[in-house]
Amino acid sequence: MYKKIDAYIDRLIEDSSPDAPVWNIESIRQGKKPHWNYIDGCMITALIEIAAIKGDDKYFSFAERFIDYYVEDDGSILGYDKEKYNLDDVNEGRVLFELYERTGKEKYRLAIEKQREQLLSQPRTVTGNFWHKLIYPNQIWLDGVYMAQVFSAKYAKYFGGGDYSDVVMQIKNVRKYMFDEKAKLYYHGLDCSRSVFWADKETGLSRNFWLRAIGWFTVAMIDVIEITDGEAREEIAFIFRELMEGVLSYRDPESKMYYQVVNMQGREGNYLETSGSSMIAYAMMKGARLGVLPSEFGTYGRETFDGICKRYLDFDSEGKLSLGGICLVAGLGPENNTRRDGSYEYYISEPVVENDAKGVAPFVLSYTEVLGGGK
Repeated sequence: MYKKIDAYIDRLIEDSSPDAPVWNIESIRQGKKPHWNYIDGCMITALIEIAAIKGDDKYFSFAERFIDYYVEDDGSILGYDKEKYNLDDVNEGRVLFELYERTGKEKYRLAIEKQREQLLSQPRTVTGNFWHKLIYPNQIWLDGVYMAQVFSAKYAKYFGGGDYSDVVMQIKNVRKYMFDEKAKLYYHGLDCSRSVFWADKETGLSRNFWLRAIGWFTVAMIDVIEITDGEAREEIAFIFRELMEGVLSYRDPESKMYYQVVNMQGREGNYLETSGSSMIAYAMMKGARLGVLPSEFGTYGRETFDGICKRYLDFDSEGKLSLGGICLVAGLGPENNTRRDGSYEYYISEPVVENDAKGVAPFVLSYTEVLGGGK
């Protein structure tokens, strides 16, 4: 099976170029020009990890060529606009640290600083957390913790003297305001103004537990745990363990995967979803490897990975291996998009696709943990 996965990854990079990555289904469908974005960032992160675990320079070389296309010598970034204050656009910046460390190219450091400038002036909610985007005022999304806080933790490690206090504060606030004590799960979003149409007028919370949002949060925490040390690491590890123990109870007993709307197994239209399941599998295996989860979680994560392979990794009509079961996209609002209301019906209505990096990248990251993890 693993040789098939290797061949699948190789095909994706062979069929891709920096201006036309086959894994960015959203950009392909919308006809977008090449631009700096979190979807490519997820995939390049995964390729850098697979390069490290397999010791194969072809993956790192591809990643460097890809990022080189977007980063100019002065650190300016193709298709990036700081003034949008979009946390998604910071995610791809996390790969710049490895590239700078390995190549010494000054343009990568300059690009890091440009992304850092956005976060320094990013609007914040009354809790002190970043707004998810300028078009989502006063809102915290679980997605945004992954998009910004891994970058922030890396910046603190490389250039900030190891001060992780802001990262820890923002994650602790998510626990304080977005965790459901009964379900042991996190809501997708919180509107601190309690005014947007999808938010509960008393709590400001969205209505449901979306799998990939929870997955983003788990991956954010385990990646930050790997970067941090001391008290910061322990504080995040406590929150991470609590969620991992909570989400495990929702695992499908047969496939070992998780459902698109996590706590509604068996409800009509709900389905076992690849991207969020891959994220949880990766977080569990990595958490066990780093010693912040009991060792049996390594087995749980591996079982989920194997379940994804069995259910959704298959040959398409052209005889090529494809990864299916991936929710293309889901969000909350903005005001002019009331369809994205956080309802159960909304989450199951979004397209399910194959080979999108929001599913492929965490699948590849899970694969690196299956192969042994670590750098």
